[in-house]
Amino acid sequence: MEMDISQDTYFTSYEDLEIHKLMLEDDPRTDAYRKAILENKSYFKDKVVMDVGCGTGILSIFCAQAGAKKVYAVEASNMANLAKEIVKENNFDDIIEVLHDKVEDIVLPGDIKVDAIVSEWMGFYLLHEGMLDSVLAARDKFLKPGGQMFPESAVIYVAPCSVPDLYNKWKNFYGVSLSTFSKHLRSSKSDKPEIMQIKEDDLLGADVAIAWINLCEDTPQDLDSYSIQHVVGASKSGQYQGICVWFECNFPELSNNGRIILKTGPDSPLTHWKQTVILLPEEQNIEEQEPIAFQLDMTRDKFNLRRYNLQLTLLDPEAVEHPTPCTCHMTKCILLKAVMLQHAEHTLSQKENEYSSILEDDNIDDDDGDDDDE
Repeated sequence: MEMDISQDTYFTSYEDLEIHKLMLEDDPRTDAYRKAILENKSYFKDKVVMDVGCGTGILSIFCAQAGAKKVYAVEASNMANLAKEIVKENNFDDIIEVLHDKVEDIVLPGDIKVDAIVSEWMGFYLLHEGMLDSVLAARDKFLKPGGQMFPESAVIYVAPCSVPDLYNKWKNFYGVSLSTFSKHLRSSKSDKPEIMQIKEDDLLGADVAIAWINLCEDTPQDLDSYSIQHVVGASKSGQYQGICVWFECNFPELSNNGRIILKTGPDSPLTHWKQTVILLPEEQNIEEQEPIAFQLDMTRDKFNLRRYNLQLTLLDPEAVEHPTPCTCHMTKCILLKAVMLQHAEHTLSQKENEYSSILEDDNIDDDDGDDDDE
């Protein structure tokens, strides 16, 4: 299961103004970067910053507004020309220098190092498009020791889900049952991820992280593959129709304002990334607490490094290891939960008895000893 993107069309695709309009109008995305930068003015003041893949240059302008003394805005596509105009329009052309080239080919004057790197590099399910490689290359080449990455880390989450918006309408479509059509539609879509919005109510189980990415330390090779084998008890009865994938990005916490997190999950405001769904060729009716077992592999394509292959394997819950504790209704998991609960209650009781004993031992006799003197 894969999503197509070629090396030749990657940069030219970002010359389409509609793509930039979509990203700019993505309020959770743009506002997260704005807050992460402008709420850390004390950090950005008089700093040298690099913006990798600057597009329209808006993140570079945020950095200049936050007090950066120099911003290198790197853009490989012809959007660099428009970025220069936007920078001049905002009177920051003395601070922001737009460099029209791939970041891998950039040379900064005097081989200077930067204090921070900002970049909006995320694609669908985080890694689609493979731009993170370029951000890590910029880090290794230009970032000072102890410099900051914006964002500094990211997590990919997965959870089983229903997809009622895709299928339910065919059960009675203008008074006609099209369930047969729906079945073939589902089968045809099972070989490619679907980008769509999944409502929080459509999740059928707790999410689990498949990948943790540290932008300060990870290498491009660390991004080559991720895999998880997981079992989760269904949180409610429903139709198990796919696996939902989304991500979060964490920005550095450099002030007392709290950490800024860009969230793209079903329980967060909708972004242009929406969620990625790997659809099952056939839906399964499940009951509450029924175990859902699967393996998900995300592997970089050997022939196109900007693309990942996603492979979902449905597993037999009887044949795989369950997490501890597990939320499913299988007897072994129920017994294990009971034992763990009993152990926790016993430990708590012991702690309470120890505390009571300490209080008794610490009782102080108020008698001042006058009886001995009489």
